[in-house]
Amino acid sequence: MQKTVLNDVFLLLQQIGAVGSEVEFSRDWLCRSECYMRTLRFKCAQPSVGTLAICASKLQHYGRCMTATDKHKKMGAQFIELSELCHQQINSNAESTWMDEINI
Repeated sequence: MQKTVLNDVFLLLQQIGAVGSEVEFSRDWLCRSECYMRTLRFKCAQPSVGTLAICASKLQHYGRCMTATDKHKKMGAQFIELSELCHQQINSNAESTWMDEINI
């Protein structure tokens, strides 16, 4: 698996103690099987658009909640920034797909 935005999200969540492992991250943040991140790494695959969308949505939700407080405003901004990176990856993947169709 190449370094993806999901790796950045996982590392941040691990640093702040929101998740303890890739298993927990895959299950609780990505709504995927416990082995999702491990499988991506093993197969050198990219995360699905659906997975990126789920992650982006959760990050945006929690980011908005946190930015509404003084105590967690900075962390909330990081969550929103990572959400935007997920959306950029989704757009890039989608653009690649339709551009490939045009170039056939």
